[in-house]
Parts: sequence; C-alpha cells; structure tokens
Amino acid sequence: MRIGTLDVPVPVVLAPMAGVTNAAFRQLCAEQGAGLYVCEMITSRGIVEGDRTSLQMLTFAANESIRSVQLYGIDPEYIGRAVKILCSDHGVAHVDLNFGCPVPKVTRKGGGAALPWKSTLLGQILEAAVQAAEPFGVPITMKTRKGIDDDHLTFLEAGRIAEDAGCAAIGLHGRTAAQHYSGRADWAAIGELKAALEIPVLGNGDIWEAEDALRMVRETGCDGVIVGRGCLGRPWLFADLAAAFEGRDLRVAPSLGDVARVMRRHAELLGEWLGEERGCIEFRKHVAWYLKGFRAGSAIRGQLGTVSSYAALDALLAQLDPAEPYPLDQLGVPRGRQGSPRRVVLPDGWLTSRELEGALDPAAEDGTSGG
Repeated sequence: MRIGTLDVPVPVVLAPMAGVTNAAFRQLCAEQGAGLYVCEMITSRGIVEGDRTSLQMLTFAANESIRSVQLYGIDPEYIGRAVKILCSDHGVAHVDLNFGCPVPKVTRKGGGAALPWKSTLLGQILEAAVQAAEPFGVPITMKTRKGIDDDHLTFLEAGRIAEDAGCAAIGLHGRTAAQHYSGRADWAAIGELKAALEIPVLGNGDIWEAEDALRMVRETGCDGVIVGRGCLGRPWLFADLAAAFEGRDLRVAPSLGDVARVMRRHAELLGEWLGEERGCIEFRKHVAWYLKGFRAGSAIRGQLGTVSSYAALDALLAQLDPAEPYPLDQLGVPRGRQGSPRRVVLPDGWLTSRELEGALDPAAEDGTSGG
C-alpha cells in the first residue's frame, strides 16, 4: 500500500488508542507483522507549546521504521506549526489528523467528529498540515467518521476536501459520532467513499479477525484497513493480518502459557519506557483483555490488576494453566468499549451553518483520543 511517499508492506494500520498505543504496545504489535503503527493522538498545542506530557509521548521503538503520529487540533496555524516540529525535530514520517473523536468533552467545543461539519475550517486545517509537511516529503492523512449523526453526514465532502488539500489518504470509521462504538460499522459507506475518490481509502470498524479485513477490502474496494479494538489483548492479530494479506494460511491461537509470555513481555516493554513500577501499573489495564475467555478465576484476575513489580507479576502468571487452549468462542467477538448510541454534544447553534462563526474554544484541544 502506498501512502504518499511511504510504502507500507502490509495494508494494515494500528489505530491510535489513548492509553494503549504507546511505544511498548506498538513495538509488541510490530513484532508480529509489518504494517503502519500510529502513536497515540497528541494535540497540536501540546507540541507547539512544548508540553512535557505531549513530548514524552513522542517515544518510538527501535523496530518502528516509520515514525507515525496522529495529531489533533482545531486551529490551522497551530496544526501547521506542530506538523513542522514533528517532521523537523522528531523524524516523523507520517502524520494523521484526527476528526473522529466522539467524546462529549471534545465535540461540545467543536472538535473531533464535530469539526468536519465546518467544511471551510476543515479545508484550512488540512491545507496548513500539507503545506507544512511538503518540504519534508511527509504524507498527511486524515481519519474521520460518517458524520455527526444520520441526518448530518460529512464523510463524502470531507473526502473531497482532503483530496483537494493534498492529503495522501483518508481513513473512514463506518459509524457516526452518535453511534460511538455501538451497533455495526457501515462498510457500504467505506465503499461509497472509495468510489468517490482517487486517493487511497482505509476502512475502519468491526475488524475482529483477519478474515474480516479481507472481506472489508473485497466488499468495499478499500486500499487498506485500520484496526483498533480488535487487537486489545491480542497483538498477535497482526501476524494473522500479515499472513492473510500475503495469502498464507496462518491463524494464531495461543495457549494460555503463550499468552502469559506475551503479557510478561508487554509489561517489560512498558517498564523499559516508564520504569518497572509505573510500567506494571500501566500494564494492569490490559489484563482483562489478555485473559478474555480463559478460565482464570476472579481472584487471580483481581491480583493481576494490582501488580506493581515483575516479581509479583511472574508469581501470578505462574499460577495460570499454561496448557489451557485459546478460547475459540472469542474469535470474531467484539472487544473493548461498545456502549450505546447517544446524542452528540455540540456548541450552541453548531448545526445552523456549515461555516464557523467566531473562534473555537482552545480547550477543544483535549488530550482524549478516539475515532
């Protein structure tokens, strides 16, 4: 898959997920198969203003041959400045812009999935990013949703704006902001967008297994896939995806012993980045995902959720039955958050015009990821 100047050997992209797709998790996934692994979303203001937390997120593993960052912002000037800093100071080779976050504290200020409704502003942001990246030969892409809700769809217009602005590709999550992560993704919308554009279109939504990715490409004609929740507690999904796109018949179904070894490595990689105690604490959120469907009892699950050292983690992992087979009933099952449809919280009068009247609240640049 070609994205501007980049050659991605396998047409698979790891979706940025807040608190998940840090350097440790990206390294773990990249060890499983080639693809494009995107850093957690970072705000443009955080980059420009030198925010310590934002800059700490710009940590990359040795096996990340392409440094890829998802950037979020509402101000064309800040976006342009942030892109320049990423390219010139941090060796970033791909920048994706997030217009898919449905979180209320973001949309209520006009950010995330709400922003494409303001079509002129969207174009200004994309043009600023493309112009800033051009001297470095860095491709700009964007990710969006179908729209705010079924009555306010924006994906086709957003695609045309992205193409006209010089974006190298666009990713579409086949849900509206109102759906959040509920229901089923509308793959037909991905196909519709692909038919309307010349630039590559990446499909996102409901890819739980490698077969889902192949079916999405077959049904929609999309150029590649974006995988998010399907890899939670399953970094080996990328091995399946790489094999599937290469025409190899490989499906990884690790035993509990194999899973325990991956868990230990994940915690260790986090420790290399954050220090042992903080790394173990950060690892806790992954325990339920790794053990989903296995017979490990509530007591050991609970204790694993409180570990703060490798020794404690090792002692608990040793209590798991290494021979227990992978729970095949979990294949194809949704993972992570799902929730239910909800009203999208927007600024007062947001839907009355496609043009922005006045300035957006800088607080719209919240550090929450999603899409």
